[in-house]
Amino acid sequence: MEKINAVITGVGGYVPDYVLTNEELSRMVDTSDEWIMTRIGVKERRILKEEGLGTSYMARKAVKQLLQKTGVKPEEIDCILLATTTPDYKFPSTASIVSEKVGAVNAFAMDISAACCGFIYTLDLASTMIQSGRYKKVVVVGADKMSSMVDYSDRATAPIFGDGAAAVMLEATTEEFGVLDSILRTDGKGLPYLHMKAGGSVCPPSYFSIDNQMHYIHQEGKTVFKYAVSNMSAVVTDLAQKHGLNGDNIHWVVPHQANLRIIDAVAQRLEVPMDRVMINIGRYGNTSAGTIPLCFWDYEKQMKKGDNLILTAFGAGFTWGAVYLKWGYDSK
Repeated sequence: MEKINAVITGVGGYVPDYVLTNEELSRMVDTSDEWIMTRIGVKERRILKEEGLGTSYMARKAVKQLLQKTGVKPEEIDCILLATTTPDYKFPSTASIVSEKVGAVNAFAMDISAACCGFIYTLDLASTMIQSGRYKKVVVVGADKMSSMVDYSDRATAPIFGDGAAAVMLEATTEEFGVLDSILRTDGKGLPYLHMKAGGSVCPPSYFSIDNQMHYIHQEGKTVFKYAVSNMSAVVTDLAQKHGLNGDNIHWVVPHQANLRIIDAVAQRLEVPMDRVMINIGRYGNTSAGTIPLCFWDYEKQMKKGDNLILTAFGAGFTWGAVYLKWGYDSK
């Protein structure tokens, strides 16, 4: 029996029209373009401002574009897995809303919560589903409306985040392409340093939690930065060494777009020049689970069949990991 691999066969994406620039942000909170660019690397971010629209709106836009580009009919989809930290509702799942909106009548759907690592965790899970032989077409979505939990009076977090979504089609192949390996980790140490204080079962919403602004992102930036650089650098090195990958044969590094200095540190660790590192943090900010698939969306035409990609991310939890992926097609 031939080995089955799970290969990406298409990418779709969506970012909102509204652009929140550093200049506009500096009128909302005590910051400046220079401060943001030197510390984070974000020039602007997209914000979903329309009332009544949430993560599912962006996700379904991305999935509809994906289906159009790949020529896959909605009823052919076996499963939709959606990585997000900002679901439309506590329940039902945002993935279930997306499946109905795109007409995936034969698919089951569920959300996966792993913060900024959500997409690579979900991609790895979807690849094992394909490899099992039971599923032929799985849609993996990374989508977050981060503006829904950003305190725009908080100088530490307001400049970082944006909204966006992207999706990939994962299909079965017997060729040596697709998701080839991964190293994924969680240690649970990150709770004090990166979390939302209220809104869950430990501290449900109340007048007290609202009055005390407990429904926003809390981040201790220096600690998160230290752990992110250390853990992302270590895991990409381990994965690269395992497969004989280095600066000569890694075609693209695809890092989570959290901070330009973190991205630079990871690239240096792999000895990969920055022109082979996918970067769009300057235009979108940190869209959490959306960052890596949005990089695919932006760089799709530059990738070639057979390119070696190292994906890596770090998020709340702490969660982190890396995926070795061999790109499966030349963009038309």
